[in-house]
Amino acid sequence: MKEMGLGGDLVALWEVRLSDGVHKVGFEHGTTTGRRVLWVDGEERMRHDWMFKLVGSEVFDIGDTKCVIKIEPVGGFSYEYSLEVNGKSYKKFTENQSKILKTWVVPVEDSFMRIVLERDTLDVWVNGKKLETAGEFVDDGTETHFDLAGHPAYIKAVSSGNRREGIIHSLVVDDTEIPEAVE
Repeated sequence: MKEMGLGGDLVALWEVRLSDGVHKVGFEHGTTTGRRVLWVDGEERMRHDWMFKLVGSEVFDIGDTKCVIKIEPVGGFSYEYSLEVNGKSYKKFTENQSKILKTWVVPVEDSFMRIVLERDTLDVWVNGKKLETAGEFVDDGTETHFDLAGHPAYIKAVSSGNRREGIIHSLVVDDTEIPEAVE
């Protein structure tokens, strides 16, 4: 896998947090040549070497997620670069994802596993793959059970008792509660 060009033309770098992982999006824009290069996770996805029109947009996908980079003039020979993800500004999308996705990083044997709960669908993802889970009602809420590389694991959902806070989700692996990761 090639590394992003990271040359003098790199004008924007974003991290897009999805259920299957955090994707790095880089955009190069040569304002003298019109060159545009789009990178996703270190892979070159699009290249235009000579473009006379320096403004406009580039549309691409990360899996099923539709993205648009907009290039707009801000005066003189300065440009502003913005990313839209699923029709929302990058900032709005990121805020929304932080409400929907709960993420934990768990050391298992010699590596780390990234576990993500999609709060809106209750899907559980481990290292970018959606898992089969088994839900069960318990006295104080629900438990969603799954296997984590041979280790019994479950995500417990209990009411916070506070309407604004909503439901609290916690991950338990081998009877040990795992703290939520900050991404």
